[in-house]
Amino acid sequence: MDYIHLKQTLPLVFADRNSVTSDVWHQNLMFQKGKRYLIEAASGTGKSSLLGYLYGYRHDYQGIICFEERNIRSLTPDEWVTVRRRSLSLLFQDLHLFPELTALENVQLKNRLTNYKKKKKVLALFDALHLQDKVNEPAGHLSFGQQQRVAFIRSLCQPFDFLLLDEPVSHLDDENALLMAQLAQEEAEQQGAGMLVTSIGKRLPLDYDQTLLL
Repeated sequence: MDYIHLKQTLPLVFADRNSVTSDVWHQNLMFQKGKRYLIEAASGTGKSSLLGYLYGYRHDYQGIICFEERNIRSLTPDEWVTVRRRSLSLLFQDLHLFPELTALENVQLKNRLTNYKKKKKVLALFDALHLQDKVNEPAGHLSFGQQQRVAFIRSLCQPFDFLLLDEPVSHLDDENALLMAQLAQEEAEQQGAGMLVTSIGKRLPLDYDQTLLL
């Protein structure tokens, strides 16, 4: 997937407003593979909704979203499975970890589906993010910031054309935020992928090609 094209897209909840001032909503906008985009927003302006639309689990919008020039509303369930395995990886704002499983088991759930990274490489990511002593801890016992890092590692365990990160560093200190940014950039560059990162204040520290105000 070389680009994502938004054509006058707008959440239905905003459809009755007289006007919407946004760099994203109700615009003709293209996200290009290989570029990094920061989407800055106030709470409640639809940043998580946008990523939900792109990932295909929310449909409450008007306008058109295309992968290249294919309207995503026309994708079959099997095609969505392929997209989520090969083209899009999403770090959810609320993480979607299984609290009773260990940190490593949460990551390996995805990694076994994709067979993308060797276990040695997965463990190296835990080390890089200062989680080496949390590998076998149940995810529910970890702090939210630790869980964010686990969910981030999981997001890297697949091929992707676009990495979607929803407020990835909201609960991280500056050191861990920088480490996450370095790992995200390395993985994206290796895959030639694009990144869409949302923020309502604290941003993932990257050099962005474009900053958009939602």
